[in-house]
Amino acid sequence: MSASAEGKIFFGETVDAAIAAGLTALRLPREAVEIEILDEGSRGILGIGARMARVRLTPLVAPEAIPAPIPAPAPSLAVSPAAPESADAEVARSILADLLRHLGYSAEVQVRRVEPTTDDEMAVLVLDIQTAGADTLIGPRGETLAALQYILRLLVNRKMGQMVNLVVDVQGYKQRREQNLRRLAERMATQAVRSGRTVYLEPMPPYERRIIHLALRDHPDVTTQSVGEGNRRRVTIIPRVGKE
Repeated sequence: MSASAEGKIFFGETVDAAIAAGLTALRLPREAVEIEILDEGSRGILGIGARMARVRLTPLVAPEAIPAPIPAPAPSLAVSPAAPESADAEVARSILADLLRHLGYSAEVQVRRVEPTTDDEMAVLVLDIQTAGADTLIGPRGETLAALQYILRLLVNRKMGQMVNLVVDVQGYKQRREQNLRRLAERMATQAVRSGRTVYLEPMPPYERRIIHLALRDHPDVTTQSVGEGNRRRVTIIPRVGKE
């Protein structure tokens, strides 16, 4: 397998075998990738001149193109189970269960609805996955989970013919991660003020950077700014001028 700016190249004895190898390596269903057949391969004559089939698989989800997900609800929000007759809940649960089966996960999907707390907010469907393979499904810094959520939103919106506001979580990971990031933001803001120097956080995906920015948006002594490119993009916490 070799990497390409447009995707990754996979080999197999046949085109189907090469595609299957790529889907397994990427842990994505067929509908989540663009497939380009580079070489159909050849059996050769008596094995002489045989070539492996070669395909390029390009995931339809780019890390920086993933929209910032809505944070998992805090305990203080009014939460109620999605009604059995809720069409969007049933469609979302069904599609997510199918995606998980294609990815090889044995999982249970629990659905609940978070009601809006203000008139300008939308209700949110939270689909929490219960599975023994939580770590691999979450992925590094939550990137696999973010990609799964993005794909599910596209499929559910297409099926329903309208936008469905939904969040995919795994065993409460996002809620715990948000709480940890908010605590990190406060600690690093204190460090920036005490030292009088800009603090650089580790690179984070877009939705985690958003949590940091929101946590410190009203802080009286610091401002925040994202710097860097691509997967190296990170949040900086900057002491305000004139503050000690």
